[in-house]
Amino acid sequence: MSEPPRPSPAARQPTGDGGDLGRRIALRRAQLGLSQEEVAARAGSSPGYVRYLEESAADPSFGTLLRIAAALETTTAALHGCGTDQPPGLGRAGHHPRLLELDLTECRARLAAHGVGRISVSTSRGPVILPVNYSVIDDAVVFRTAPDTATAAAGGTEVAFEVDHLDEALSQGWSVLVVGRAQQVTEPAAVRELADKAFTTPWPGGSRDLWLRLEPTSITGRRIQVD
Repeated sequence: MSEPPRPSPAARQPTGDGGDLGRRIALRRAQLGLSQEEVAARAGSSPGYVRYLEESAADPSFGTLLRIAAALETTTAALHGCGTDQPPGLGRAGHHPRLLELDLTECRARLAAHGVGRISVSTSRGPVILPVNYSVIDDAVVFRTAPDTATAAAGGTEVAFEVDHLDEALSQGWSVLVVGRAQQVTEPAAVRELADKAFTTPWPGGSRDLWLRLEPTSITGRRIQVD
């Protein structure tokens, strides 16, 4: 693993409106930075058929799905959602693994991909670590929550925020750790800007209108490479 893929414009906004299989195909394609045309070329198919798989309730043959999975560097089981209820990292360690440090540029590139990260918060009941949907806007980690949640307690305190990715098939992965002071964002214009630029609304739903902004004082990262 070296530099993360840089999605082409055609790969940045997958729709995957046809069903769970289509959403997983579209998401995996975007993770690899591939267009529908590139996936089709890898799979010996047509761009129109890849689009059909992503946007329709398709039921492809096993052979077709096997070629699509190979083109997306994954498995048919993963595309069908097998193992989604299991914690990551159940594979065995790879042969001759090495733990390497990521430089600041690599850390920022991986962090800026947005997604789900984990934030550590000190509460009256002790420290907790909670997942949040986040974005990186103007070099700061931003996320929204509700005022009565544990994550809201991060406002005005120094926190640690972590994001990572694991490749189960190759037993390798990376993690990035951000340390800094979290502050509530209350100025209306700034709140509107964050809402406009955020990649997604929080997955848990509900009323989560309290924005927190984490200005990094330290960004470090590591990756496991298997030779």
